[in-house]
Amino acid sequence: MVRRARRINRELADVYPYAHPELDFRNPFELLVATVLSAQTTDLRVNQTTPALFAAYPTPEDMAAAVPEELEELIRPTGFFRMKAKSLLGLSAALRDRFGGEVPGRLEDLVTLPGVGRKTANVVLGNAFGVPGLTVDTHFQRLVRRWKWTEQKEPEKIEAEIAAIFPKSEWTMLSHRIIFHGRRICHARKPACGACPIAPLCPAYGEGETDPEKAKKLLKYEKGGQPGQRLSPPPDYPGSPARPLEAAAQRQAAGGTADTADSGAAAS
Repeated sequence: MVRRARRINRELADVYPYAHPELDFRNPFELLVATVLSAQTTDLRVNQTTPALFAAYPTPEDMAAAVPEELEELIRPTGFFRMKAKSLLGLSAALRDRFGGEVPGRLEDLVTLPGVGRKTANVVLGNAFGVPGLTVDTHFQRLVRRWKWTEQKEPEKIEAEIAAIFPKSEWTMLSHRIIFHGRRICHARKPACGACPIAPLCPAYGEGETDPEKAKKLLKYEKGGQPGQRLSPPPDYPGSPARPLEAAAQRQAAGGTADTADSGAAAS
């Protein structure tokens, strides 16, 4: 199993050499806030929401002083906006009061912040600080069980078992590759088995559509010729960027196709 798991990781690295976090951010604070907002919504919707949010509250000090109702209105498109606003106000105040207005670079500090669990902490550590971590989101959990890497169902136990298979230096990129694959090909309800480049290595092959032409129609984002989730993707991303919220709404109102959404993909 370990040998096959590591080979799958190598194959995914060839398929997704451009794998990256799909939240737009310019600094650790923005990534922390965006990850908290990503609970029970899509990275796309978060990315369409955060430009106005960070224009209004660019620092922890600014956000900690926000009027709750005004903050709620800005983040309303992400859903659960009252609960999320409470978390953002709490974590911003904690950063201001306990960490000098800076996002800490240690797991044990990050998880003390309101609304921040291990998954969110690992996202921030791996992508803002270069500290290896596994992002055990819904895609990660589904795929590692589908591939028989673990039978665990609790995120912390899954994290521990997968961490034992791979070198620590691989953890962050492994997470990106698995999440990319889960969002584009290995879907929850109908995986595109017939278009999957790692099908020969997959013990679950056949759970989804095996006809190559039908499977190809199930592909998402750049693999399906659709816009990605980031408004500002990395330079090596081969797909097109997502549209801002206003442009996406106008396109849908005009009868066009809305940007692909990956509902609940980044749930905390």
